[in-house]
Amino acid sequence: MKSISAFFAALFLLTCGASAQEGAKPISKTTISLGTATPGGGFPLYGNNFAQVVNEADSALSIEPRNTKGSYENIPLLESSQLDLALVAGEPAYEAFKGIGRPATRLKILTAMYSSPGMFVVRADSPYKTIRDLVGQPVAFGAKGSGLPVMSRFMLDGLGLKQDEDFKSIYLDHAGDGPAMVLDGRAAALWGAGVGWPGFTTLATSPGGARFIAPDKDEIARVITKHAFLKAMTIPAGSYPNQNTPIDSLGSWSFVLARADLPDDVAYHLARTLHGTEGALCKKLAQACETTAANTVAAAPDASLIHPGVMKYLREIGVVK
Repeated sequence: MKSISAFFAALFLLTCGASAQEGAKPISKTTISLGTATPGGGFPLYGNNFAQVVNEADSALSIEPRNTKGSYENIPLLESSQLDLALVAGEPAYEAFKGIGRPATRLKILTAMYSSPGMFVVRADSPYKTIRDLVGQPVAFGAKGSGLPVMSRFMLDGLGLKQDEDFKSIYLDHAGDGPAMVLDGRAAALWGAGVGWPGFTTLATSPGGARFIAPDKDEIARVITKHAFLKAMTIPAGSYPNQNTPIDSLGSWSFVLARADLPDDVAYHLARTLHGTEGALCKKLAQACETTAANTVAAAPDASLIHPGVMKYLREIGVVK
């Protein structure tokens, strides 16, 4: 990994206007690695746009997205400082913060990404109408190592169902493989989450169209009673082609996490640049409209999990006291 220490020299020159002085040397960039997930999924889409907007807004930063296997690879890569930042879904983040099945992590939150209401998609001509209808059927639950299969596992557990016993579970090598499996009948349904998720868009724009299946009101209440970290969420009407009504479901917030030893000054500068360009990121990607300073505070399981450098910035702008 390239040294991040160049950041301090770059920031000093930028602040003092040294680059404008005659004979000044070009400002060096701070290279920051950003782990995403497998091609074809929502994380690479978000990560590429996140990097582009921040890089265009700040000449001292160079964020480099990297494809990974997803949330469950990103966490150890961050912990071993092989990545500076990474995208992590809400459920793996929750398990890591709480120390479920592993020691509690020291990673910190840079920003909340977006809320991720989970649901299934089937072909429009499918006979399946409810989650219970899918029992016994082949279902693609997402890419190996990603957070999507973990979200579905918690949701189904809240309904008294076991993902790998009550369904013919399929775990993908690449997130982008799922839509074709539904279209050609290898899978009855594809599980996904959020607004603008590529797999949902692909199926919704397919010639035959698609239908979404989400837990109903009573099922949402049952799941939240058992797994309170999951929250009731709504996918607004028009989030996908021919989706004319809102879809109520449940899910969690995904995060951009930072390695524990990311310097406070670097995290502060990243937060200031990112949240200073929230509008530009929103224009590029609908789901990124939720990447705000206020949502970071609201979505964090505990304020102590937000990076101290980010907290300094949030206090400066009055989001936290």
